[in-house]
Amino acid sequence: MECTHDCSSCSEKCSSRENTIPKEKLNELSSVKKVIGVISGKGGVGKSLVTSLLAVAMNRRGFKSAILDADITGPSIPTIFGAKSKAMGNDFGLLPNTTKTGIDIMSINMLLQNETDPVIWRGPVIAGTVKQFWSEVIWKDVDYMFVDMPPGTGDVPLTVFQSLPVDGIVVVTSPQELVSMIVSKAVKMAEMMNIPVLGLVENMSYFECPDCHQKHSIYGESNIDKIADEYGLKVLGKLPIDPDLAKCCDTGTLELYSRDLLEEAADIIEKI
Repeated sequence: MECTHDCSSCSEKCSSRENTIPKEKLNELSSVKKVIGVISGKGGVGKSLVTSLLAVAMNRRGFKSAILDADITGPSIPTIFGAKSKAMGNDFGLLPNTTKTGIDIMSINMLLQNETDPVIWRGPVIAGTVKQFWSEVIWKDVDYMFVDMPPGTGDVPLTVFQSLPVDGIVVVTSPQELVSMIVSKAVKMAEMMNIPVLGLVENMSYFECPDCHQKHSIYGESNIDKIADEYGLKVLGKLPIDPDLAKCCDTGTLELYSRDLLEEAADIIEKI
């Protein structure tokens, strides 16, 4: 009714959307087969952790995986993988950093002089940077690219959904009732944008006592199965509160973490 004809700031369904917003083109030297977005309705639920675990899982299966860190104002992917070197470039584009096991990653922290420097940019500039990470970085022979998005349903998720050829998304949540409500917003946004939701992952789901092996629901009883049933989705995993996992993230050694926590998610992604 009140269309401004600016689809970049609109999430409504429209019959002419496919024609008005062309997908961003990859660098001529790039090759990316599948793109998986990882989103959450709010911050602090472990979205970057899930992104990293999925990339590691697919890498262990023999696929070339990559991570595009679209969380421009709160990047954490380089820290999780211990990637401290700056991104380089040549006449053809930017080159992603490669982790110890061969996962390609690109994050704004690799372009800043100091990794603690804040990124004080407005939404359109941040969204433009995300597009550049897709179109100006040379992604070579990537089977699965995982896009770590900032929390919420704002500029960057909208830009990714509209500008990148997203094959599906994974929604990350935690057990609290408040988070469950916000997850519903993320799922509904994906549905409005016609992006398939592959399933839900619950982080901090429980703590398992190392002595008696009894599971304790530190943050309350889980609601993820109820939400999954409501939207006809699958629960792809329930991640425990694991001090060893936290230590691996803090020390940049996630690739050495031995447990395969997201095998079901990896199975579904492999079948796309």
